Amino acid sequence: MNYVVNTAEEQQAMLKALGLEHIEDLYAGLPEGARLKRELDLPEGMSEFEAYACMQKAAAANTVFHTIFRGAGAYRHLIPSAVRHLTSISGYVTAYTPYQAELSQGILQGMFEYQTMICELTGMDVANASVYDGAEAAAEAMIMCLDGKRTKVLVSAAVNPEVLAVMRTYAHAKDAGIVMIPERDGHTDVEALKSMITPETACVYTEQPNYHGLIEDVSVLAEAAHAGGTKLVTGVNPTAMALLKTPGECGSDIAVGEGQSLGLDLAYGGPYCGFMATRTALMRKLPGRIVGQTADRKGNRCFVLTLQAREQHIRREKASSSICSNQALCAFRNTVYLAALGREGFREMAQQCVTLSHAAAERIAALPGYRLSYPGEFFLEFAVDTPVPAARINEALAAQGILGGLEIGDHQLLIAVTEANTIAEIDRMVEIMKEVQA
Repeated sequence: MNYVVNTAEEQQAMLKALGLEHIEDLYAGLPEGARLKRELDLPEGMSEFEAYACMQKAAAANTVFHTIFRGAGAYRHLIPSAVRHLTSISGYVTAYTPYQAELSQGILQGMFEYQTMICELTGMDVANASVYDGAEAAAEAMIMCLDGKRTKVLVSAAVNPEVLAVMRTYAHAKDAGIVMIPERDGHTDVEALKSMITPETACVYTEQPNYHGLIEDVSVLAEAAHAGGTKLVTGVNPTAMALLKTPGECGSDIAVGEGQSLGLDLAYGGPYCGFMATRTALMRKLPGRIVGQTADRKGNRCFVLTLQAREQHIRREKASSSICSNQALCAFRNTVYLAALGREGFREMAQQCVTLSHAAAERIAALPGYRLSYPGEFFLEFAVDTPVPAARINEALAAQGILGGLEIGDHQLLIAVTEANTIAEIDRMVEIMKEVQA
């Protein structure tokens, strides 16, 4: 029901049921200084059709790009129509918290399957049923590692700055300190990391691939962290996990990331879905909830909320997080997307990303004045040094309906290429970049 009418008579009936006479009586407990003494500054009301026309006019001001070469944490992938269809079934568009397990078996099974797939992607033992987004997942993982003595967090300078900003906010609230690990040639400087770990270090946070798109040696980073007596948290692009060693295989203690690339549209920035997975030893520190499988009294397979570590469910002093929601529908979409592609289809898609992105990088690097910013292998994203201002290149691309790479410097672009791009689109981008230089 999109619109619920309540008449003056219905309002009076509700007030009578509350033992009140006037609407103002609802706000009797508010101090005078908090009450608005004037009418709201709103335009005159309009009809349904006038409102539609107004919204259409506003929407027309948007620029919609059908060719996209920008990533930096949010990526355009091809999504099978079955994903949109199945996740729009009304039974799945439901309340996020299944308090009554006997009535919520469908959504609970969806969460359970999601957790299972995240564990397979990350190589970890246990995953929660999702959090708001990837940046929050990284911040919550950091909190999992903090204790009274260990209050410093080492973060690679090669991580997504938006993730870092959220981590800083959480660290400030927890009286924790964030210290940046320098980078070398676009990668996390392992030797610097080794010298920076102290008894106060709670954890090390790096990303795979990192913000520059480069593939890090997570095994070496894990060895360095563990040799210093601390934990390694790895933020991963889940699509890359189809081809790379998982964080679990590399020795990470916690794996986190953003699930947007798993069947979620770019959608102007959200809603997205953060995932968290860890070793069994840290399971009870995971925020949110964990869905488990059991059997009912008749021996039938069924699902329940097994662990709930948030303060809404348990004593505040025992809670590991103040998260009071999750992204169940987005997580379910991740699940259906992975199921639709299957293990081989998912790997093939990731390989297409590698093939197309490397083809684009080779073509761009062959242009006079352009070069790849860093040496080393990358997955689907790479940084390019440009002979002319990056903003000028993006303006030329936008004029042709192409969203270019992210400007990470005056003369530097971060370009992403996925299976959603074609060779023809890549060639067109390269041609325009060549023309701009001329």
